[in-house]
Amino acid sequence: MQIIAHNTDNINTAELVSSDILINNPEDTLQLIVDLYYQDYDRIVVSEKNIAPEFFDLKTGLAGEILQKFVNYKMRLVIVGDFEKYTSQSMKDFIFESNKGIQINFVKSFDL
Repeated sequence: MQIIAHNTDNINTAELVSSDILINNPEDTLQLIVDLYYQDYDRIVVSEKNIAPEFFDLKTGLAGEILQKFVNYKMRLVIVGDFEKYTSQSMKDFIFESNKGIQINFVKSFDL
């Protein structure tokens, strides 16, 4: 995993670049948050391909468990990907509602 550091408006962002799945479960998530928190990052940007596919099936509960870690530890998360492919209305609603806030966002591209 490569970390590309960005600082905009005093927000330290860790853009994670990897060909591997980085977030498989809540334990991976917590370890990632802790590691990046102690490097003074405020926000994590990760590609959709770096998250376990089960995350995007809300029936598994994985998205809720993982995102709760980000909320609990006050770490902002941006997930970059093509979310048009998800046909589930509940996933579309979940993405829409998440994007209303600043804690968890789903975007097509990440540009500073």
